[in-house]
Amino acid sequence: MQRRKVLNRLLAITFGALLATGAQAAVADSAADYPSKPVRVIIPYPAGGSADTMARLIASKLSQKWDAAITVENRPGGGGNIGAEAVASAKPDGYTLLFSPPAPFVINQSLYSNKLSYDPTAFEPITLITMIPNSITVRPDLPIHNVNELIAYAREHPGELTHGSQGNGSTSHLTGEMFVDMTDTEILHVPYKGEGPALIDLIGGRVDLFFGNVSAVLGFAEDDKVRIIGVASAERAPSAPHIPTVAEQSDLTDFLSSAWFALAAPAGTPADIREKIQLATAEVLTLPEVEAALHDLGGVIVGSTPEELGQFMADERARWSRVIESAGAQID
Repeated sequence: MQRRKVLNRLLAITFGALLATGAQAAVADSAADYPSKPVRVIIPYPAGGSADTMARLIASKLSQKWDAAITVENRPGGGGNIGAEAVASAKPDGYTLLFSPPAPFVINQSLYSNKLSYDPTAFEPITLITMIPNSITVRPDLPIHNVNELIAYAREHPGELTHGSQGNGSTSHLTGEMFVDMTDTEILHVPYKGEGPALIDLIGGRVDLFFGNVSAVLGFAEDDKVRIIGVASAERAPSAPHIPTVAEQSDLTDFLSSAWFALAAPAGTPADIREKIQLATAEVLTLPEVEAALHDLGGVIVGSTPEELGQFMADERARWSRVIESAGAQID
């Protein structure tokens, strides 16, 4: 009787090991064959923006590399939540991916007072594509030419200055709130429905400041329609090396903010499939035409590993959570 129990236990262990080996082989085979059907990349914002431009460029190059169909689908709405939810609920097999700036990954869970229908922390990171430094831009007739002059002016005129943004919860909004908090100033936030309307009013003098990405304002600055007084990065932006960082001009050494773009997958997507996508994307990012296009958008190419992106997202989530709490920013 005891011998039979031992034999049964050994058989169970052996059968379990065979199952595990078979499962590992199936995963390996799935990664080796990937992609064997069309891949869908969802962008949670409208067509025509920076995320859309980048995603379509990279998707086209991956499609050529893999000789496989890759479709790019815009699912705008809810500050990025609608598209993010669609990916979060998709089958975790590597055939539905999310290409997005920060909000759905690291901002919205602190910003929306109602519980989100997806868990932003559950996305499986693939790679951080690029980062575009945010900048401080002023209307050209404002008597401000550097960061310290802005701080002094804001303190002398509390509540008189306004800063336009792409909308509540956008990085341009929260970067402005971070500046207000770090400088102990009062600057009124004016949200717009997108970057374009905010810049039109900045150029027209209806708002005073814009804390958005440097690539969006660089052309206007070259035409003297706006004035960029500093970039919110540790080093000068490659696309605008003549513009000093905020830290170079002031005591705001921790005033760092970038619009970044990352690729992620639903929770449970196998690590080897994610690694295959990351390695292929890293190769695509070295193509001269891709490097040139991202540089024209003001981007600094990254191409991180999944592990590096996961840590980066955790750090960003903690940082923006503190800014949102300090600003009291909430969206119902």
